[in-house]
Amino acid sequence: MSQEIAVVGSPDFTTGFRLAGVRKFANVHDTEKDDELDDAVESVLDDEEVGIVVMHDDDLEYLSRTVRQRVETSVEPVCVTLGGGTGSGNLRQQIKRAIGIDLMDE
Repeated sequence: MSQEIAVVGSPDFTTGFRLAGVRKFANVHDTEKDDELDDAVESVLDDEEVGIVVMHDDDLEYLSRTVRQRVETSVEPVCVTLGGGTGSGNLRQQIKRAIGIDLMDE
């Protein structure tokens, strides 16, 4: 079972996670997002030690269609986006996809 958390994003975004103890990260600078973000995300998704990938919600728009689809449908590792327009509905869907059930089912 995958145990590591990985963070992908700008150095400003990843620094807080690194200070909290996250060891796997990929810094992608704003000027290089179009070129390097796809490669960084795919590298983290292919890492068998990674169980959770954290990204900033705004970075999804910079991903190519195929990588974005992979991020949105990945179950292992599960991809969680933070910030931006992420609302409780989006987080609810991410949790449901990760564990297979809706904890808030009414």
